[in-house]
This record gives sequence, C-alpha cells and structure tokens, in this order.
Amino acid sequence: MLLVVDFGSQTAHLIARRLKSLGAPAKIITPEQVLAEIQKEKPQGIVLSGGPSSVYEKGAPTIDKKIFSLGIPILGICYGFQLAAHLLGGKVIAGRKEYGPAKFRIKNQESRIMKGVKKESTVWMSHGDEIIAIPKSFTLIGSTPHVPNTAAEDAKKHIYMLQFHPEVDHTEQGTKILKNFIAISGVKLQRHTLDPKAMIEKIKNIVGNEHVIAAVSGGVDSTVAGVLVAKAIGKKFIPIFVDNGLMREGAEQILSEVFTPYGVMPRIIHVEKEMLKKLQGITDSEEKRKIIGKMYIDVFEKEMHKLMKKPSTSSGSNFSLSKRSASEGSVFLMQGTIFSDVIESKGSKHADKIKSHHNVGGLPKEMKLTLLEPLRELYKDEVRQLGKLLGLSKEVVWKQVFPGPGYAVRIRGEVTEERLAQEKQADMIVLEELKKAKVLDNVYMSFPIMTGATSTAVKGDGRFMGEVVALRVIESKNVMTTTWSRLSYDLLQKISSRIVNEVPKISRVVYDITTKPPATMEWE
Repeated sequence: MLLVVDFGSQTAHLIARRLKSLGAPAKIITPEQVLAEIQKEKPQGIVLSGGPSSVYEKGAPTIDKKIFSLGIPILGICYGFQLAAHLLGGKVIAGRKEYGPAKFRIKNQESRIMKGVKKESTVWMSHGDEIIAIPKSFTLIGSTPHVPNTAAEDAKKHIYMLQFHPEVDHTEQGTKILKNFIAISGVKLQRHTLDPKAMIEKIKNIVGNEHVIAAVSGGVDSTVAGVLVAKAIGKKFIPIFVDNGLMREGAEQILSEVFTPYGVMPRIIHVEKEMLKKLQGITDSEEKRKIIGKMYIDVFEKEMHKLMKKPSTSSGSNFSLSKRSASEGSVFLMQGTIFSDVIESKGSKHADKIKSHHNVGGLPKEMKLTLLEPLRELYKDEVRQLGKLLGLSKEVVWKQVFPGPGYAVRIRGEVTEERLAQEKQADMIVLEELKKAKVLDNVYMSFPIMTGATSTAVKGDGRFMGEVVALRVIESKNVMTTTWSRLSYDLLQKISSRIVNEVPKISRVVYDITTKPPATMEWE
C-alpha cells in the first residue's frame, strides 16, 4: 500500500491511478489524516501531491514533519517538494514560474529515483513558487534552465523530491520515475484492470428495481456510461437526449445505433429556442454553465413527472413510475461525469475550482433525482478502454471530445442565433479539413472559438471590421495535460482561408499554441 497525500492538486487522483496501473495499490488521503492512516495502513511509501497553495502562506495545508523520520520512502511532487523543503529547513519563495514543458537535466545519475532515466528529457511543470534552498540533508538530483532546484533527495532516509509532475503523460520519463519509487518502496505488485462485469453488477445493486433516466449527448463518456446501465437494467433505462441546439450534429443517430440492441430507444427533447432564450444577455461562462445545467435537470424532472402519470412504450415496455419512488428520490439520473470534470469543479478539500462542469458544479443544490455516475472515478483514456471492452465501435470510442455545455462555451460573450450559426459553420470547416488531411484521428479535440474581439480586414477593396476566430487543436490522453497539435502550415492556411471566406463577418483566424497547464482545454 502507498498513501497519496492530496494537497489539492489537479492530478492527485492521477498519481494514485498511475501507481495502480503500474501494479502498486494506492490510497488517497488528506493531509489531516496522515499520521492516523500511517498507523492504520502501515504503508510502504508515501507520495506528497502538488497543490494550489503556497507553503509560506497562513493556512496553507501542511503535515506533521514527523513523517520524514519514520523511515518510510517518500516522494514529494511540486507542492509536496516545497512543503518538505519548508518543514525541513529549506527556503521557498514566490520565485521563477514554470507552466507546461521544461527541459530537465539530471546532475546525479546515481540517484535511485533516476535509475534508467535519460540524462535530459522533457518534464511538465505547473508552479508559481521556487525552492531557492534545499534542506541541508538533501543533495541536488537535477535542474531545468530556469529553476536550479528541480529535483533533490535525502538518500539515507529514502526521501525524493521533484518540482515537476511525473504522473502526467507529457513528462517523458515519468513512468520510469514512478516505477523506481515503487521499487524503492518494495510494494508487492498487483494487476490492475477495468472490470465491466463488476461495474455492471454494482449498478444493479445500487439501482435495484428502479428506473434510471440518463443524460446522454452522443459523446464517449455518456455513451459508455449509458451502455453500462443498459446492460445492467435493460428497458428500465431511459436515455434522454436534450437537443438544445448547442451540440454537434449526428448525436441522435449514434445514440439510436448504440442503445437499440438493448431494446432501448432514446427520447429526444427539443428545447433549442428555449435554450437560446435562457442564454440571452448572459456573457459570463460560469453563469452559462449553471444555466445549461439547471435546464438539463428541469427537463429531466419534467420527463419524470410525465412518466409518473402515464405508461411509456417508447423503450419497448409498459411501465409507470410510482409516486413513492419519485418523491423519495429513488428515480436515478445517470450522467457521464468523469474524474477530470470533478477535479476542475473543485473535487477535493484543498483544490481550487477551475470551472464548473454542467454535470458537476452546474447542478442545482436541490434535486428530486438521485445521481448515478458510473464513470466518476475514471479518466478519459480509461473510459475509452472500457468502451472497447464493452464492444462499442471505433467511431464511438474514439469520437472527438465535445463539452457538455456545447458551443455555448466556445462563444465568448453572448450566445445569439447568429453567432451560434457562425460557430457551427466554422466548426464543420475545421473538422472537414482535418479529415481531408488525414490527421483527425491524431487529434484529441479541435474547435474554433468566437473570441468576441474584432479586427480590421479588407474584403472587396473595402475596410471591414469583423470578429476574430481562434483555432484550438490539441493532443491529450487523460485531459489533465495537453499540448497543441503541430499542424502543417498549408493545412492551417486552408482552414483560415475557408473560415474567413465562408463564415459571415469574420476578419481573421489565429492559432492557439498554449499547453495545459497553464491553459485549460476550453477557453471558457
């Protein structure tokens, strides 16, 4: 058993997931639980996660420094390194910042934590503070060009500290470093695999004889979650697709093809006009997300009351929901929430909220439905793996990610009928050109953004002020880190020319080359 101490990092859960995937059992705990959990679990290693706080600030999360003298191997990551330095006599300041890729060079290749690691490699950073002095008992392991104290160790006490994040995919040698720590800790390896049968059985036990109303969008998350539920309860599963006009076309067909084998037909609810009306005058992205989330819930509750009043035959069976089950909240609402949604919506005690997801932070406080989220603990690559195990087609499993609030968060400022039409047209152009160039399969997500900024253009020898469209095309595996796609200049030119020439009132196109971190995947 390894303990992962969560100081509010966006990737604390990912650390545990990576360790488990490498065969090491791991448990996430809060800083306040450390000593009690050490006594209870008798861990063979401890990982201190990153976090948004600064160790020198009042109220910053901390731990009892007694853990450094217990002889248990410790791996500190980002904030974890800074906290260890702070507690053990080093010095941390608001110094040089690093976000995204950095070149890490090993200075001490004898270090056990760096066994088999390349002398120079790319690591992923996300820190605003800097360790300017490591504790006296520590020796330097490696540096980046901007931050000298990037990695350090106290070899005698088996304490290893890293400023970068080895758990993310974009740290090239991260897996080797984690494997080295597992070896140092001496944990007995266990096989970690996804088990669809166990997940289906768990859903059966939770739901019992009740019905599940599902929020489905045609995207991979809600589709995979829906198939799990359909396999568990069959015709008692009621998938509902709310066509609010903010989603990409083709979702209805995908949903029909996926759920028909289980005798289930999705209910299509058209609320396009109502959605635009509710978003009228709204410019704040958080407010948009909450409005969209509330409307989803309102629609589901309305459908639930309809089902209470009369039998339904749309899914191939006659049934009605009892007033007792509805009033007591035993009618379930399934959502395709995954862990990256939870993290960005402040999923742990010491985390910062990045943005509210309509199916997490966007939900109203009082709901008459009980939430069922089968994928809540999984990352995107695990969801795709699960989809394969469930027998879903390549088209469904590898479908490009699309946000729950849809085009609303890709239109900065007010969502009007005109701007929505512009966004949809530009989006189709991007998809068409990426497909023609045979690079679409390599892309995790691609989309244009109506930026709300205007710039001067010349069309037909006349001066013209039009909106600027930003293009974002990124590559990722688990959503927690991303890098921008290195598209060819010719392809970028084709996309730009088509958008400016074909989409009304657009003046220019710019390409977003920002990694995550520091940027999020979406602009809003």
